[in-house]
Amino acid sequence: MIVGSGARLRGLAAAAATIGVVALAVIVAPVATAAPDEGSGNGRASAANAAIHPGVVTESEGGGGCTSNFIFTSGDTTFIGQAAHCAGTGEATETNGCGSDSGPVGTTVVIKANDGTDRVGKLVYSSWLTMQKLGETDENTCQFNDFALVELDKADQADVSPTVPFFGGPKGLDRGGVAPDEQVFSYGNSPLRQGVSQLSPKSGQNVGDFGEGWSHEVVTPLTPGVPGDSGSAFLDSDGDAMGILSTLNLAPLPATNGVTDMAMALDYANAHGGLGKIELVLGIGPFTVS
Repeated sequence: MIVGSGARLRGLAAAAATIGVVALAVIVAPVATAAPDEGSGNGRASAANAAIHPGVVTESEGGGGCTSNFIFTSGDTTFIGQAAHCAGTGEATETNGCGSDSGPVGTTVVIKANDGTDRVGKLVYSSWLTMQKLGETDENTCQFNDFALVELDKADQADVSPTVPFFGGPKGLDRGGVAPDEQVFSYGNSPLRQGVSQLSPKSGQNVGDFGEGWSHEVVTPLTPGVPGDSGSAFLDSDGDAMGILSTLNLAPLPATNGVTDMAMALDYANAHGGLGKIELVLGIGPFTVS
């Protein structure tokens, strides 16, 4: 059964609905310790110097601006993850991927690199487009499967770090589910925070699961997800990749966020995406919070 209602958080389309949330977010950032950089390894950029890493902003042509989540590979190809709705061309209230409009595979995506440059990638997988092509009928999958992959130019691969800023990780892929009240962590990069990096790290709790495990309802009370945070990575209490920020929930719990389950979304992509074996790239160094 599908529970609640909400709006997508791409761009600034839903900003009017989150003014109170933004005001609350400036109070204080979560207590945590920045994860030390232990070097890159495997020819990748170090976390401290990487131009492209989880949390950089992506801008899909015809869609909106979002926060990227994790780094993935398939063979010698590198991808950065975002929410499928980031390439959406409909209203922010469209939350069912099996019936929502989206830019096509091949859509240009600009990656706003950490060094101030714009790197150009392309949309090569969208759960929304894939579900529509397959004629997906499962209501939970349609409602909550919100994951896309942007292929990076091979010339940019040496500038990529898979490490989540501030916290470190991911240490692995969470396949065990998220317990009620389990602490979770995320890193949003919405322009609404006006470049105040101290507001990007977020911590909170998993309130409950919906859609037969497809979605986690998460509250991060001090720095909630706001428009522009869409697609950002969520880590569980062990530092494993557990989800992708998808919606600002309006009901049953206002100002909570709907988070797509990462493992289920990745399994769907591997089963139907046609990109070969897609694998999550683990972060360098420890996952660190206090």
